[in-house]
Amino acid sequence: MTRTVMCRKYKEELPGLERAPYPGAKGEDIFNHVSQKAWADWQKHQTLLINERRLNMMNAEDRKFLQTEMDKFLSGADYAQAEGYVAPEK
Repeated sequence: MTRTVMCRKYKEELPGLERAPYPGAKGEDIFNHVSQKAWADWQKHQTLLINERRLNMMNAEDRKFLQTEMDKFLSGADYAQAEGYVAPEK
């Protein structure tokens, strides 16, 4: 049976992650309050931010920016968008 969580982002009961995506308290918090759907959506948005803003994951400031945006995204707050990005038409 799939474990469910009350998703902080989508405000509904959804399937939870199989394991914590980070070590420590932050990972446990995400594991207990973020759904698989919200985490997958964050990973897509994270990739978009890295590519469109040309973030360097070797740079501490860029990693800090991404961490802050992840916290905003997963909590349902306003978060950074990729400037100038136009989604492909379906």
